[in-house]
Amino acid sequence: MSKPSIITGLDIGSGTIKILSAFKKKGEENFEVLSESREVSLGIRRGVVIDVNKVAEIINSLANRTGLACGQKIKEVYANIGGSHLFCSNSRGLVSVSRADQKISEEDINRVLQAAQTLSLPPNKEVLEIFPNDFIVEGEKGIKDPLGMEGVRLEVEALVVCGFSPYLKNSNQALLNSGLQILDLLPAPIASAKAVLTPREKELGVLLLDIGAGTTSLAVFEEGNLIDMAVFPVGSGNITNDIAICLKTDMDTAEKIKIEFGTCILEKKTKKRSPKNEPIRIEGLSSGEPILFSKKLLLQIIEARIGEILKEVQKELKKIGKTNLLPAGVVLTGGGAKLPKIRDFCKRELKLSCRIGKSRGFSPEIDDPALSSVCGLLLEGFDSGEERNISLSGGGIFAKIKRAFKVFIP
Repeated sequence: MSKPSIITGLDIGSGTIKILSAFKKKGEENFEVLSESREVSLGIRRGVVIDVNKVAEIINSLANRTGLACGQKIKEVYANIGGSHLFCSNSRGLVSVSRADQKISEEDINRVLQAAQTLSLPPNKEVLEIFPNDFIVEGEKGIKDPLGMEGVRLEVEALVVCGFSPYLKNSNQALLNSGLQILDLLPAPIASAKAVLTPREKELGVLLLDIGAGTTSLAVFEEGNLIDMAVFPVGSGNITNDIAICLKTDMDTAEKIKIEFGTCILEKKTKKRSPKNEPIRIEGLSSGEPILFSKKLLLQIIEARIGEILKEVQKELKKIGKTNLLPAGVVLTGGGAKLPKIRDFCKRELKLSCRIGKSRGFSPEIDDPALSSVCGLLLEGFDSGEERNISLSGGGIFAKIKRAFKVFIP
């Protein structure tokens, strides 16, 4: 009996680069995690690879460590790509059905998807992925799979995700230089959505908000479709920077202060004695000098930065006409989702229900929201099945489109 194949996901994040390997036994519901490893990111700025060789070195080190833990050399990965250079655009494709019997074939679907990707893009921008929302046959909308249907006219409405070509090239090159084969490269928020959103949430209307170290990504779903995606160049790492500047301390001490004392909302019961203004004293990790600060000052720093992120989210929701109109609310994930009281803060500011996303389908359970993207990549790898060996640089538009649909299927 052949061993179950190991699937590996690689999250190239601004704060840390993470790798996760797992496999699923036949008949089992959950993945069995074999190894999870991470290293501090170097050569990455706001989700973008700027030093290819440094990133390749870290990826190679993680792959070797994971290979030893799994007892099998890691040769291929599903990876994500982030950065505020990513953007999306609605597109429409139209073709005439080619067969004489007017039955829609795979070739017709290929052609209509290619037509939808024919966009007028600025220089150095290219299509990364296409997500079909609906096929239209003879004017009839809401069709998910038109294969075999009869008609003369075939259309598709899709969301096309694009990016800055040099940054896409850097990500690919870093992976290739590490000696790994890229099985697929998925936008980071789509990977996170795969891991933490339920089919019901996607059907009702939901906002995924992934707060990373250097960027914050969002993805909006409605009626099972991806209807918007955006990436902002600000994240939880900016809070650490702000604390370091305001308290005139080093970054390691600032990160420690954020983790141990940071919150988005002060507890109501503390207001009677107002200890929020009482000074807190800790020793600087680098200098050894004492650092004095109050909870009130720390709260102001954190509130200002999280408030800035949520204002960008509100602008994006207003742009697509979904302000306060997502019944399934907000699902928070990413390392920034671990900030105390951030769920309550988002609920208050966005006026939507809110929960912290947990990756589903793993044993043992994975509670860390910082791992949602790499977990989603693993799930996508499993769902890809026979299409696993198709990379972005190759052909196979129809295979890619089947994978795109699987992103939204439990």
